[in-house]
Amino acid sequence: MSEEFEYYLEDDSRRGPTTAGGHVGVAGGAPCGDVVRVSLRLADGRVGEARFDAEGCSAAIAAGAATADAVEGRAVLEAARLAPADVAGALGGLSPQGRHGAELATDALHRALTNAIACDTQLVPRERRPASDPAAPGRAAEEAAGLVLVALSGGVDSAVAAWLERQRGADVIAVTVKLWADRGTDGTRSCCSPEAVLGARTLAHSIGIPHLTMDLEHAFRTTVVDHFLAGHAEGRTPNPCVRCNGHVRLDAMADLADRLGAGGLATGHYARVADDGDGPVLVAPADRAKDQTYMLSAVSPRTLARLRFPLAALTKGDVRRVAADAGLPVASKPESQDLCFLAGQGKLSFLARHAGLADREGEIVDRSGRVLGRHGGHHRFTVGQRRGLGLAAPEPMYVLETDAASNRVVVGARDELETRRVVVRDAVLRRDGDRVDRVRLRYHSRPLACTVHTGGSPLRAGRHDEVVVRLEEPVAGAAPGQTASLLAGEAVVGHGTIA
Repeated sequence: MSEEFEYYLEDDSRRGPTTAGGHVGVAGGAPCGDVVRVSLRLADGRVGEARFDAEGCSAAIAAGAATADAVEGRAVLEAARLAPADVAGALGGLSPQGRHGAELATDALHRALTNAIACDTQLVPRERRPASDPAAPGRAAEEAAGLVLVALSGGVDSAVAAWLERQRGADVIAVTVKLWADRGTDGTRSCCSPEAVLGARTLAHSIGIPHLTMDLEHAFRTTVVDHFLAGHAEGRTPNPCVRCNGHVRLDAMADLADRLGAGGLATGHYARVADDGDGPVLVAPADRAKDQTYMLSAVSPRTLARLRFPLAALTKGDVRRVAADAGLPVASKPESQDLCFLAGQGKLSFLARHAGLADREGEIVDRSGRVLGRHGGHHRFTVGQRRGLGLAAPEPMYVLETDAASNRVVVGARDELETRRVVVRDAVLRRDGDRVDRVRLRYHSRPLACTVHTGGSPLRAGRHDEVVVRLEEPVAGAAPGQTASLLAGEAVVGHGTIA
C-alpha cells in the first residue's frame, strides 16, 4: 500500500454530501458490493465543491477521496477528462483488483456530471462564452477551429470524426447519449447503452479529450420507442432512427453545444450540408453506399445549421484507414446492424416484452378474402414482404397490407403491390412543393422521380396533414409507417410518414 493510498484512505475532509444544490452520481452495487457516491456543486463552470462517500473495499474508499480531490476547483471540462488511470496514478498505482475502485469512482463522477447537464447547469466559465454568434450557430466553427462538440458513440465513424476535428485544430469535447438500458438486450452491441457510454468514454480519454454523457432515456422512450410499439400494434412499420435523429438526440446535443459555447456539433454520419440559397439542406456524401441523409430527413434547419459532418468526403474504406493510421482502438470494430434498443434480441421478442404483441394465429387472405394460409401474428409482417409467408402458390406472393383489428394479412402478386400513388401524412416541407422532384421511400432505396400535391392549391413550404406523392414509375411496397424523404435534386427538402 503506497503512501498516497494510505493518505486518501484516511482522508475524511471531503467525505459526505455536498451543500444544497449538488449533483450526485452513484456507481457500483451488485455483484461486487462496492458503492461510490460523488457529489458536485458547480459554480460558473467550475467544480466549487466535490464530496464523496463509499462503501466496500479500501480501494473504492481511497479512489472516491482521490476523485473528489482531483476535480474540486477545476473547470467542468477538465473534470470531464478524469479517467480511472488518473485516479490510480494519484493513489500511487493500483493492482488489477484495486483498479475496480478507480473505475467506480470515476464512473460516479461522470454520472454526477450527467445529472448536472440535465439540470441546465452552467458548464463553462463566463469568460469562455460565447464561442460563436448566437444569431448564426456554427459560424465560429467555419471561421476558426474553436470549440467543437463531437457525438461519440464508440464506433469507428464517430471516433474518426473526433480525430479529424482535433487534427484540424479544434478544441474537441466528446458527448455520448444514453438512450436505452434493458437487461433483455446486449448493451455491448448498442450505440447508446450504459455499456456504450463506458466504451465511448474510455475511447475519448484514450485520445486525450474530455467526455460528457447525456441521459435521454425518458425522451427516447416516450418519443421513439412508444411510437415504435404503437405503430407495430396498429399494423405499421415505423422508422425509429428518423424519429430519434429528428426529435431527440441531435437537437439535445446541439443545444448542449450552445451551452458549452461550442461552434457546432460534429457527428460521424455520412452526409453533407449545403446552402441552396434558402438555407441549409442535407445532400448526399461522397460514399453513396453509406448515404445517411434519409435517416437525417427530419432534422430541423435550426439544428442542421449547427451540424458538421467530417466524413462527408470520405468512403468507409477511407475512414477505416484513417482510424488504423491514427492507432484508434476501434479501427476494425464491426458496425452494429440492429436498432439500438433491439441489440442482441429479435424484434418479435422486443414487441412481445414491451407491447404485449405475442403470437396470435390469424388468416392469410387474398384481395377477395379467400383464405390461403395461417400466420402467427400481423406484427410479423410488413408491406412488400415476400419471405416467411409459408404459402405454396404458382407465383411469388407479397404482403399487400396488414389489418391489426382482424389480425389478417392480405397478400397478392407483385403487380397488385405496385403503385404510382403514395399518401404521406404529417408532411413537413422545407421548400415549396414544386421543387420536389424525387422521393426515397426506404433507407438505401434509390430515389424515384415524382411530384407532390395536396388538394387543388399550390403546395407551399410548411406542415401539411397529408400530401400525395405521384411517382413516374411504379413502386412495389410503400410500407405504412416508413419515412418518405422528399428531395429536390440531391437535397433533402422535406419528409413525412407513408400512410
